[in-house]
Amino acid sequence: MPITLRTPGVDELGGVPDVLRQWQDDAAPPQLHPGDLGWFWRFGAPATAGAVRTWHRDGRIIALGLLDGPRLFRMTLAPDAHGDAELARRLADDLADPERGVLGAGPAAVEAPESTLVHAALAERGWHRDEPWTPLRRDLTAPVPDPGLRIEVAGPERVGERTAVQRAAFEVSTFTEARWRAMAAGPAYADGRCLVAYDEGGTAVAAVTVWSAGPGRPGLLEPMGVHRDHRRRGHGRAITLAAAAALRALGASSAFVCTPTANTAAVATYTAAGFRPLPVTRDSRRDG
Repeated sequence: MPITLRTPGVDELGGVPDVLRQWQDDAAPPQLHPGDLGWFWRFGAPATAGAVRTWHRDGRIIALGLLDGPRLFRMTLAPDAHGDAELARRLADDLADPERGVLGAGPAAVEAPESTLVHAALAERGWHRDEPWTPLRRDLTAPVPDPGLRIEVAGPERVGERTAVQRAAFEVSTFTEARWRAMAAGPAYADGRCLVAYDEGGTAVAAVTVWSAGPGRPGLLEPMGVHRDHRRRGHGRAITLAAAAALRALGASSAFVCTPTANTAAVATYTAAGFRPLPVTRDSRRDG
């Protein structure tokens, strides 16, 4: 059967997180998660629908991805399609050709699980591997230690503190209360939580959003940040422990996160919170 590429409409978008939930597995490499889609939802449902691409065969989705900015396409495949050479060739053709409506002309990068054939197919078309990223995972079988700070779930009454910490943690962040409300209205946030950590003086010092994929499946931390005025005091470890505990309470089997390997401070923070580094991953990149 032929493989078809689609951009879902807003009315079809609600089923996409469900597909991603079904594909999450502790035995698989870290991959695009429903939480990635949920975090992007802060830009609103129309923008999210416009950024999603799905590939179909025999009436089912076999690959899907998210255009996370104009130059980065993050994608994953159905578990039984990782070794599908025909699909890998079709994906590489669609990703490499600007006329196909996935990536525009010029520099671009594609994130896909290392277990798929997508990177090899892109290499045949002149793409090369980019800088390494380190995925980290923490098993949630056992209880998580107390973080040592007061942790609050950030609902509408704390959204101002949640978004303020985000902007103070990331210089380029545009996370506002309106964008939090858009994110919280998306279907993926039914399994999400925003947490804020407070120091002894009651100041909000760190924040994280966690995303469950359902009981018995890995959950995601995206994003986590410490206020720039309160760093190097263990707050990153504390909020990461709180995130793991929240995911365990939601029934997640493990918690995972991914950070550039060159960001040694982030790797050290996650490791201090009991996360174990996994083999590095690399995007495939086209220089233009």
